Amino acid sequence: MTFDEKYYNIGFLDQLSYKNTFIHRLDPRVKLIATLLFLFTVISFSKYEIVALLPFFLYPMLLMTIGEIPFTFIIKKVLIVSPFAVFIGIFNPLLDSGQVFIINGLTISAGWLSFFSIILKFTLTVSTALLLVATTSFPGVCHSLRQLGLPSLFVSQLLFLYRYIFVLMEETIRIVRARNMRSYGQRGKGTKVFVRIVGILFIRTIERAERVYFAMLSRGFQGDMPTLKHFHIKAGDIGFAVFVIVFLFIFRFYPATEILGQFVQGVFS
Repeated sequence: MTFDEKYYNIGFLDQLSYKNTFIHRLDPRVKLIATLLFLFTVISFSKYEIVALLPFFLYPMLLMTIGEIPFTFIIKKVLIVSPFAVFIGIFNPLLDSGQVFIINGLTISAGWLSFFSIILKFTLTVSTALLLVATTSFPGVCHSLRQLGLPSLFVSQLLFLYRYIFVLMEETIRIVRARNMRSYGQRGKGTKVFVRIVGILFIRTIERAERVYFAMLSRGFQGDMPTLKHFHIKAGDIGFAVFVIVFLFIFRFYPATEILGQFVQGVFS
């Protein structure tokens, strides 16, 4: 995959947020609060819980289905950052070697349970956060944070970070294209050329930042990012919030998987 393709692949997440589905039309503040509740609920499980986490995959699956978000796109994004979770938990089987149970002569240690628990929690939290951006847009999330009372400086920094990542990548695309047009074969691909490209990009970034800042000051920027959209909580937003709260309450405080397993066993017995 070329640098250009990677750039447009990142922008595709923002394009998904402009669809017109029920999930997209929900108030961003409601979706943000629902996502935070979901994340805290998932994290609250102990490090040895595995089966109890499985029902929580229904929530991101429901968002992807109703919001018409491509399943493979979210999975690919999760897999890209999954090495961080694997690196965090890969040593658990060595550090926590206490025997838990034996399956067909194979001993399962507590470290393996905690490792798979980390992977499940990571998958649930990252996929849900991606779905929040894919159904709301990052600026929408930032504006909802501002309306929920977060400091304007913090929200403005998030907006600048998101907006100028794309500007920086566009500048990088121009530099890489210029390098490719001036190189033949393997020429222009060494370490020295790479260091020079990074230096040029750094200088251009500083110059662009100064021009943007002065342009914002000339237009009356005072530290807050105004928005033309005004959010209003409707009946659908309340219904969605109630559904999420009930869903999280049931699967967090009741052994839903055990009850379902006993029910299925009773049906087939």
